[in-house]
Amino acid sequence: MGLFSRIGSLFKGPEEFDLTSGGIAKPLFFLSMPIVVTNLFQTAYNLADTFWLGQYSTDALAAISFAFPMVFLLISLGMGISVAGSVLVAQFTGADEEREAEYAASQTVTFAVIASVILGAIGYFAIEDFLAVMGASQDVLPLATSYMEVISLGLLFMFGFAVFIALMRGYGDTITPMLVMFGSVVLNIVIDPFLIFGFENNPVFGMFGLGSLESTLFAVTGYTGSGITGAALATVFSRGLALVVGLAVMFRGTRGVQIHIRDMVPNLSYLRRLVRIGLPASIEGMGRALSMNLLLFIVALFPDAVVAAYGIGTRVFSVIFLPAIAVARGVETMTGQNMGADKPDRVEKAAGLASKVLFTVLTVAGVVVFFVAAPIADVFTTDPEVVDIAAQFLRYVALTFGFIGIMRAYTGSFRGAGKTLTAAAISVLMLGIIRFPIAWIASGPLGERGIWLSFAISNVVGAIIAYAWYRRGTWRESDLTESKVDIDETSVETAAGDD
Repeated sequence: MGLFSRIGSLFKGPEEFDLTSGGIAKPLFFLSMPIVVTNLFQTAYNLADTFWLGQYSTDALAAISFAFPMVFLLISLGMGISVAGSVLVAQFTGADEEREAEYAASQTVTFAVIASVILGAIGYFAIEDFLAVMGASQDVLPLATSYMEVISLGLLFMFGFAVFIALMRGYGDTITPMLVMFGSVVLNIVIDPFLIFGFENNPVFGMFGLGSLESTLFAVTGYTGSGITGAALATVFSRGLALVVGLAVMFRGTRGVQIHIRDMVPNLSYLRRLVRIGLPASIEGMGRALSMNLLLFIVALFPDAVVAAYGIGTRVFSVIFLPAIAVARGVETMTGQNMGADKPDRVEKAAGLASKVLFTVLTVAGVVVFFVAAPIADVFTTDPEVVDIAAQFLRYVALTFGFIGIMRAYTGSFRGAGKTLTAAAISVLMLGIIRFPIAWIASGPLGERGIWLSFAISNVVGAIIAYAWYRRGTWRESDLTESKVDIDETSVETAAGDD
């Protein structure tokens, strides 16, 4: 078997496996693997901007450091709609209610567009004041503001593509979004340096010895680049094109769930259903962002070396936990479809299997990180003091990585069952009630070790809470397919007759 054949064997579409019958391990693997790759592509987006802006100027790099959390916050505010749409599509698909799934997807797209336009407008007009409050310097503030203004105006494209991914995942297709994301990332990486630098002192031409071509292009266009605004334009354009492809896929309906224009007339009663399911998911996302920002206030009380070490540690965690996030999304879809098919026992088996696998894999990863913490930290900095502190941070947390896997598996199953409020409550308990207070109190007598200890303790306690809550079995009472009164039945029946 050749290399490409081996790689291809890791990916199978929903037509090749059934989430509601047969084995559990293989479908969960084939569902989750493309999500891992998609998340890596998402990371590549951020790395491309960071790399090229680092070549452009230090102030631009600092500006993007302020901008990334703001982008995450804006998307988190609307994330609940995509989660609600994914859960509804999954449950209706599992219940073999194709028209209901299509209507849910169509309404989700409609309200996602409305939400992204409103949030984008708020972001555009409020972003400068918000960044100033966050502490952006006078040199950085105008750069971060110009970047976020472009992102805010293009939030429709960024959020719309996230909704496409969620709806396709709810149906069980995670390969198509992965392929579209790949094309979008490649496009972003290619156009990024040209929109940032233009055709004057562009490092790309220097890398390939094409200085004469650069001079010719500059003579013809006179384009000197748009700096940090160019990076934002590259992101919005590549995401916009990805959204166009995603909408084309869903309107055609040849892969994944299909949407119909006639089903996209806003249905306010359906909006209430989306809000009821999705609002807790938005709260969960915002809670995660807020908890990290609150911890930064504590970390900022320490010397710069500790702040830098904290940044290194959290970046390492974000990469290591990608499989946990992906499997949790897979569990969410499997739960949704099996709840729709009235198979809660299969749901419990899937969540249990996912928790065991993630605990094992992440524990092994944690052991490795524990023993090679210093070399890992050394990749990010040449400062010996920062390396020592970052290695200490990694060692404190590494052996609790497996517990994050347990928590993610069960909260993913809660979301798939429609119990998004429960998933949000567990997240808030872990981050806001356990981690932050421990970090605040323990950092006094223990210094930065108190912060590191708060991560380890909250990881373990969060897993225990998630497992104990799941064992209560209240999630078994959820079946979103039983209530269809929020849907305009006339629209559904007419659409069914037209097809």
